[in-house]
Amino acid sequence: MSDTYKKLEKVYEGKAKKVFKTDTDGVYIVEYKDDATAGNGAKKGVIQGKGEVNNRVTNHLMKLLEGRGVPTHFIMELSGTETAVRSVQIVPLEVIVRNIAAGSLAARLGLPEGTKLRSTVLEYCYKDDAQGDPMVNEYHIAAMGWAGEAELKTIAELSFKVNDILGGHLKNAGIELIDFKLEFGRLPDGRIVLADEISPDTCRFWDAKTGEKLDKDRFRRDLGGVEDAYREVMRRLLGQD
Repeated sequence: MSDTYKKLEKVYEGKAKKVFKTDTDGVYIVEYKDDATAGNGAKKGVIQGKGEVNNRVTNHLMKLLEGRGVPTHFIMELSGTETAVRSVQIVPLEVIVRNIAAGSLAARLGLPEGTKLRSTVLEYCYKDDAQGDPMVNEYHIAAMGWAGEAELKTIAELSFKVNDILGGHLKNAGIELIDFKLEFGRLPDGRIVLADEISPDTCRFWDAKTGEKLDKDRFRRDLGGVEDAYREVMRRLLGQD
């Protein structure tokens, strides 16, 4: 790990990442894990090398988005599994961006998986594992004070912008962006920035020609070849095995 930032005590550990304080105010270190879960933790396992893939792919895409005008919490990659990020107050919402029907949307609406949607769908879920991350709308968000009207407008605009940028970038790598989850945070000055990760854990990536799944669905659905699929995404985007 780079000695740019000194890792101090752990302040958080989730299903896929650990977060540590550093010796620099306002900077944290995120460490990605190989642990894998599905169904809000009902299914557990290990995907060898997942932490490195998710870290490197996330950082590659965060830098791409920063260069195209999307503010993020990314500072710098420190090692294969560790990254320095800005301290943010996470907005307690998962933003789901859907281009093609798959997963829960296909199940809820009775659509064949792979159905092209007439327009991109934006969904919000309240971040609460104990409640199963329930879907909510703008009225719930306002009533609960999770985000202000201007903040939610910014989140929606940034989500669509991320979709446009990533969709084209991934297409060039032979990957179809089916749907994905985003999280946002507030900087100390109140600005909204993209946070968390963008990886095979949080996106549905399908091979653009064959439709082969290159993401966490291989783990969720016991399809096999999970490690190879994750590595294939990194190989296509970063040229690394």
